Amino acid sequence: MLVRSPWSRPHPPHRLVNGLRPLSAWGLAASVLTLLAPVARALEVQVNPTSPQLGDTITVWIQTEQPGSTPTVTLNGDAYPAFALQPTRYRALLPTTPLDAPGRLVLRVTGDGETRNLALNLRGRSFPTQRLWLRGGGANATDTELAQVAAFKEIVTPEKLWQGAFLRPSPGRVSTIFGVRRYYNGVFAQNYYHRGVDYAAGRGAPVVAPADGIVRLIGRESQGFRVHGNTVGLDHGQGVLSIFLHLDRIDVRAGDRLRAGQRLGTIGSTGASTGPHLHWGLYVHGEAIDPVPWRYTGLE
Repeated sequence: MLVRSPWSRPHPPHRLVNGLRPLSAWGLAASVLTLLAPVARALEVQVNPTSPQLGDTITVWIQTEQPGSTPTVTLNGDAYPAFALQPTRYRALLPTTPLDAPGRLVLRVTGDGETRNLALNLRGRSFPTQRLWLRGGGANATDTELAQVAAFKEIVTPEKLWQGAFLRPSPGRVSTIFGVRRYYNGVFAQNYYHRGVDYAAGRGAPVVAPADGIVRLIGRESQGFRVHGNTVGLDHGQGVLSIFLHLDRIDVRAGDRLRAGQRLGTIGSTGASTGPHLHWGLYVHGEAIDPVPWRYTGLE
């Protein structure tokens, strides 16, 4: 006698309703779960720091689905370029300065036909104030140096040249920090902040490149750099630039490619300077940002 296993028991025929086979309880549940499951987003955005303060550089990482689909990035309506790290991964660097108003920032990223809007809170920050008295009102920059420095700040090279944290460009002590506000002859400078870090050291002390880069600017006091003094501008790529002011000697030429730690000149007191020191300014897309995070954590 044939004994049929309960597992092989024939299923009763499904009743057709209007020509369609009804869903089983399990099939219905699976369909509901499919409808309720979140849809994976093709465009993903990450931001660091998540709570920036005045002077910080904001890093935006973007993951797309379509290779070669470069996203667009705006911060409070200002557009910034995004550079490819991998075929579907990009990074944008966004500057903030002491002149910005603390409060809500709107970051908008568009790619793969989608748009992400993120709200960031830009925190305020207290900067020291200095009072300087300049005989005769101080020197005025020449048209030559203003034009050449302005053109330098507009440089955006697609290739990323730096790697990791930036080096200290001088062994001298820090004499003026980033962001200091000033009164000149008793009048507050509304649109001024100290756009870098000053290192005080003896005349002739070495100045080195804080990161890999290409020399894009050479300015000399004898050729009209009356305020900046002897100047070197270094392009680190992707809108990140260093400028070195008040040098005594310049040991590089325009177009030279420097390695991190390579000597580029010596400390001096040329231009509008009260004593031997180096002014190092770090710029992101034309705005002077705080170089300290770049030195200690690096912005990859």
